[in-house]
Amino acid sequence: MRILSVVGARPQFVKLAPIASAISGRAEHLIAHTGQHYDELMSDVFFRDLGIPAPDFNLGVGSGKHGAQTGAMLGGLEEILEEAKPDCVLVYGDTNSTLAAAIAAVKMHIPLAHLEAGLRSFNRRMPEEHNRVLTDHAADLLLAPTRVAVDHLANEGLAAKTVLVGDVMTDVLYQVRALLESRNEPLPLDVAPQGYYVSTIHRPDNTDSPSRLRSILESLASLDRPVLLLAHPRLVSFADRHGLTLEQGSIRVCPPLAYPQLVNAVLNSAGVITDSGGLQKEAFLLRVPCTTIRPETEWVETLESRWNVLVSEDLSILADTVKRPAPEPTDAAPYGDGHAAEKIVDALLNFNAESGTK
Repeated sequence: MRILSVVGARPQFVKLAPIASAISGRAEHLIAHTGQHYDELMSDVFFRDLGIPAPDFNLGVGSGKHGAQTGAMLGGLEEILEEAKPDCVLVYGDTNSTLAAAIAAVKMHIPLAHLEAGLRSFNRRMPEEHNRVLTDHAADLLLAPTRVAVDHLANEGLAAKTVLVGDVMTDVLYQVRALLESRNEPLPLDVAPQGYYVSTIHRPDNTDSPSRLRSILESLASLDRPVLLLAHPRLVSFADRHGLTLEQGSIRVCPPLAYPQLVNAVLNSAGVITDSGGLQKEAFLLRVPCTTIRPETEWVETLESRWNVLVSEDLSILADTVKRPAPEPTDAAPYGDGHAAEKIVDALLNFNAESGTK
């Protein structure tokens, strides 16, 4: 069986790492990188630390408006699919790369599998929500990370195509945590362990309005400990354009970190403040309190034991929420046991055998 993974952004490469390892020796695996995000942190060290093979195809599309970017990827991916002739296209998450690959595969009648299927924020303002819903309904095999995701797919009439496999990011996180135990990884900006918060802010609902972003920055700046704001270039550019100062009060601006360094920073922090989907889940898995600046989350399991708390309109409660007492310890494992990648490959091979693909 020949599987083609299509990825385009750093989080997808992180998810790709355990999949590539699990496929090795069981099926032929090709990798197409759309180039949706250019990331300097994708260095040789990044690939080596996570065991990611070099892509077989690289479109180098780059950033751009949603329509132009998705269209450019669609055209390039059609040529890749014609050349690679995969038995299955595997797409990851909810980016424009995901949707472009899904459209290309179904138009060419190539079986499509979607990893992280069934996640829903029910926020139709999020481009990612449309990407994931459209991909789920186009796919032939839905690889769901949680029981909640399985239920969402069943409610949409997709139960017959769904397999519960667990969350592949849990695999990665556990592997990286073990890696960190074997080396002395320094913390960014010489902060003291447990003496700082980690923050990422990038969602359009939080960053496309100068007044909204100003309010978030003022709330972060007022916190009782240093806040490592891992500032994406888009956030830096927007703040500069609108005369907003990122480094103020408690905020200490830091470039985005490579994944092992990010895990290390979160693991040693007093808490996380984010609007990211992945980071709130990773904080939960590391048992680090998280405050999410959004009105909803796809990872509802993180809310149940208050390891994650949502703050949205009323930012005046952010400081008290961040300083809340540590939640009660929990053994809950809604995201699996760290072996999702093996289950995903099993599901792909079983699907291939049942569909009669050679």
